[in-house]
Amino acid sequence: MSELKKIRELRNLTQEEVAERSGLSVRTIQRIEAGVQPKGYTLKTLALSLDVPESDLRIPEIQFRKEIEVEEIPEMPEKEKSVNFTLVKLINLSSLPFAWFPVANVLPPLLIMLFTKEKSQIVRQIISLQIFLTIVSPVIFIITALFKPGHSAVLAVMVMLVLINMYVILRNAYEIDRKGKLYYKLNFSIL
Repeated sequence: MSELKKIRELRNLTQEEVAERSGLSVRTIQRIEAGVQPKGYTLKTLALSLDVPESDLRIPEIQFRKEIEVEEIPEMPEKEKSVNFTLVKLINLSSLPFAWFPVANVLPPLLIMLFTKEKSQIVRQIISLQIFLTIVSPVIFIITALFKPGHSAVLAVMVMLVLINMYVILRNAYEIDRKGKLYYKLNFSIL
């Protein structure tokens, strides 16, 4: 409750009566009672008309800070933010040139996300998927190499992993174009 409202109610005055006494508008009185800090002429006029010190009409500093924090515009939830699907598709496709090198395929989308500040859930999911593939591909490759199936089998597994990654990137790009969502995604986010 504002200090003005406390004083007004203690004196059994209406907002209209305070407005008449002070020469201020009823709307100004309503704003101050809603939490706007009175300043300058308004503060002096109210103090004189109610015969109270100016300090009695000011909102205590701690309460004022809390009200300012509450009145800040909250950030929109991720779902409500508008997503630039052209940029999302670019972030997704930026992994394609490096699909053959599992560690490097995460860097382009990550850098684009950081520089453009496009941190929507779909972009996080794209990067999480590439990080997951970056971890899984070498593990599969090493396990295959440990079985020593021969050079051609190891090479075939390596090519297959690259092709799978390329397919995932292209399929997701197609789905982003069509429906604005990913076809292949994880049930969790690494970012």
